[in-house]
Amino acid sequence: MNNKLVTVIGGGGFLGRYVAQALFAKGARVRIAQRDPRQAWFIKPLGGLGQTQFIGADVRRPETLAAAVAGADAVVNLVGVLSGDFAGVHVAGAKAVAEAAAAAGVPALAHVSAIGADPESDSAYGRSKGQGEAAVRAAFPAATILRPSIVFGREDNFINRFAGMITSAPVVPVLRAQTKFQPVFVGDVAEAIVAALSGGAETAGKTYELGGPDVLTMGALIRWIAEAIGRDPTILELPDAIGGLIALGGVLPGAPITLDQWKMLGHDNVVAGGAHGLADLEISPTPLDAVAPAWLVRYRRNGRFGARAAA
Repeated sequence: MNNKLVTVIGGGGFLGRYVAQALFAKGARVRIAQRDPRQAWFIKPLGGLGQTQFIGADVRRPETLAAAVAGADAVVNLVGVLSGDFAGVHVAGAKAVAEAAAAAGVPALAHVSAIGADPESDSAYGRSKGQGEAAVRAAFPAATILRPSIVFGREDNFINRFAGMITSAPVVPVLRAQTKFQPVFVGDVAEAIVAALSGGAETAGKTYELGGPDVLTMGALIRWIAEAIGRDPTILELPDAIGGLIALGGVLPGAPITLDQWKMLGHDNVVAGGAHGLADLEISPTPLDAVAPAWLVRYRRNGRFGARAAA
């Protein structure tokens, strides 16, 4: 990847900063394509002088993508939403990126999807992710698709969200407590993307499911977070009958959830048996316990001077 130009679409987000740093470490030049490039300016000092470019682009405006991918040696599409215009972003947007990359003769494309992507999914999110993968494959058959489980890291909106809930209330309600997750470290996902771009024929056209070394139920994960931040709340595992009613209402106090998110929680979010994964990309997955306590310290009552709760 040394001196290669890689366009990272949606590079100003949570995962984007780690992808950029992984590319910088390989000597690549990085073009961050963002709807509002100013949101990504914080990335510039992470690389060397002249190693970063910025350009305005929006996957829902295909005419903006040609300039974003022009001259690139590889393209990474990180754009995704958890609610709202699934079809416009995950399907039409993914198709537009793949078509632009193909038209520009870009050699490699990495498309980040999600575990659970399935055109027949009962959730609009999972269905749109599956349809988006199909659109990418049709436009750019050699694209590498990466499907991470829940991605965790210092800036995430998953582990931090629940840590905030635990610190603010003595009782923490948990929906779908038995649903399983395989949290994957954001740095490992970034390294997987770079490996996919560097792999040539070995990775082209393949789909990789990315999960960490730990498989936890939602209930167990909430309890792990509580223990890590030295808290001992009452964990209230709600039955599906109540959880379904909350989802129909669209809002759970302190933890908003939509009906579509409720449907997503009805399926385990783990790497499928026999799927290509991190090991195939020669990446050793990082355990949650190895990195999360370092930033979760801010949720302890006395910061870094507070003890973790007794197991």
